[in-house]
Amino acid sequence: MHHVAQAADHISGICFKTGPPSRIGVELEWTVHRDGAPAAYVEAAELREALGRHAPPALGSTHPGDPLPGGGAVTVEPGGQVEISSAPAHSLTELYTSLSTDQSRLSALLARSGLVLGDSGLDPHRPPRRILNTPRYAAMQRRFDAQGRHGHTMMCSTAGLQVCLDAGPADRLPARWNALHEVGPALLAAFATSGRHAGRETGWASARMATWYGIEPRRTRPVTTSGDLATGWARYALAAPLLCVRNGADRWDAPPGVTFADWIGGALPRPPVIDDLDYHLSTLFPPVRPRGYLEVRYLDAQPGEEWIAPVAVLAALLSDDTITDAARALAAPTAGQWVSAARHGLADPVIRAGATDLLDLACRHLDSTGLPSGVRDVVTDIVDRRLVRAGLRKDLSR
Repeated sequence: MHHVAQAADHISGICFKTGPPSRIGVELEWTVHRDGAPAAYVEAAELREALGRHAPPALGSTHPGDPLPGGGAVTVEPGGQVEISSAPAHSLTELYTSLSTDQSRLSALLARSGLVLGDSGLDPHRPPRRILNTPRYAAMQRRFDAQGRHGHTMMCSTAGLQVCLDAGPADRLPARWNALHEVGPALLAAFATSGRHAGRETGWASARMATWYGIEPRRTRPVTTSGDLATGWARYALAAPLLCVRNGADRWDAPPGVTFADWIGGALPRPPVIDDLDYHLSTLFPPVRPRGYLEVRYLDAQPGEEWIAPVAVLAALLSDDTITDAARALAAPTAGQWVSAARHGLADPVIRAGATDLLDLACRHLDSTGLPSGVRDVVTDIVDRRLVRAGLRKDLSR
């Protein structure tokens, strides 16, 4: 690859695939703890033994790891966080059924080894410690450590909830893309679960998101563009610094400050190939990332099976063009208020008002998600309890 234009064309072609929105996927991530001793560290060998035939190669398994019964794949993050990546589903009901089955299976596997899943977006008990030793993670840690403490914390202590949605038809792609960004601060605040880290209060509603704000912004800031989305994303990706460069050795460290565009221009001994570009795209972490579909990355992990609430809220808000446009109008006062939402959560009065309106809109249209009435009731109950805790509604159970 010798030309920036060639790279931009490739990025545009793979990252925004338009068409009727019909699929949804979720990635659930958790910190893992010893039952009864949550501040104790869990070792890679323990996770490998607990996961058995589902253990991924990153844990030293000699096989790729079998899918869970519902089709989800198990992966492990640098600090030992465990993640289920669902298979794409054609309905939210299908996704809820399969992912609930996988979550139950994962919990049972861990329980046999005295391990439990965490219930927040940031490890409330332990300082970050990396347990996976791969060239990628070692290079990432060295790079992040040179910039401060946030990168190491992000790698080893955070747990997120990622929602993957079809991009939609070409004429509605900009509206769906912008909507996911505009509702982001309010939903981040409403579903924030990461106020504590390593035994102390952080002062943030979502300290998990605070770690992202502490990492180099050219890799993590939102992708904003007034023009063509694919062109804007290509510019963002090519201007982002390299995080690591794969080679035959054990050290994948990239020269500081060198972007992918610089690499194309001859900054490294060899020119990049398409596979290098695809790998570089996997090291970019904006709040919404295009991967052929739209990957929402700004939500904290939720306790237990409460992940269905933010997923259903997003699905409802994007289920119909009219609802999406209404959501954008309600979100306008809080659009872009990422730091305030993460720091103050629903204590910020503007964020609080926007979140209340958006959650009410979503709950009024949960039938558009196709979820059974019983699950819709669960979602509404979770939303109500979040608002009750924030002092926005009276607890009618008292």
